[in-house]
Amino acid sequence: MIGAGSTKGQRAILRPPVNEDTIRRLLRDVAKGKLRPEEALASLRDLPFKDLGFARYDTHRALRRGFPEVILAEGKTEAQVVGILRAVAAHGNPILVTRARPSVFTAAVEVVPQAEYHPEARAITVAGRSRRKPREGLLIVAAGTSDIPVAEEAAVTAEIMGNRAERLYDVGVAGLHRLLAESDRLRKARVVVAVAGMEGALPGVIAAMLDVPVIGVPVSTGYGAAFGGVTALLSMLNACASGLTVVNIDNGFGAAYAAGLILSGIQKGGRGRSAS
Repeated sequence: MIGAGSTKGQRAILRPPVNEDTIRRLLRDVAKGKLRPEEALASLRDLPFKDLGFARYDTHRALRRGFPEVILAEGKTEAQVVGILRAVAAHGNPILVTRARPSVFTAAVEVVPQAEYHPEARAITVAGRSRRKPREGLLIVAAGTSDIPVAEEAAVTAEIMGNRAERLYDVGVAGLHRLLAESDRLRKARVVVAVAGMEGALPGVIAAMLDVPVIGVPVSTGYGAAFGGVTALLSMLNACASGLTVVNIDNGFGAAYAAGLILSGIQKGGRGRSAS
């Protein structure tokens, strides 16, 4: 069992972040003779994963996917989450813990004091050491106030991944005029994450209005026939609007992760065009 006494003072020893920038810098330094190959190898000694006994932290994840491994707190003890958190924090990468109970945050902040808790999203974040200008163009849309927790999970995920997440809440199809009044904001988006419970119609409507990627997130809000989000999921999968992508029920994290990859690809493509 983990408590204040068992974690206090056990701060992570910082190592260089394991990401593209770090590897590129190491290779440059070795090529220029500023760093011996043995020293570079020592910096990468935890690759490709670190065995913690109860978990294997994937230190290569940021290299392959552009963001380090995310910690799902649901189903894990406080001690397990903190153990993984300590390993991730040691590399100086940004950290995201999803589905985190307040007790998990109490334990986590003892190890990483700069950790922040987002209660509505049930998420813990730690900003990484490398700072870049946030990618623009992501709009998170929620049909109703009851859908906000899932929308906030998406927004917090997007932000820790380096995106600016604009929020547009309570614009469901029960009052379609509320959505149409925001048409200008919708058209400025490059990617939309649309979160909806009940019958889940909102993502299909938005996808019919726009020529950008729309990711639908079915939410488990609704009365009995909503079947815990299954009705919304099936509605989105059967939407008439072409090209609508749908993630699992209540999976704001997965939607935001996909949106971040899309925005990253758009940004890289833009750089390529401007360089030619």
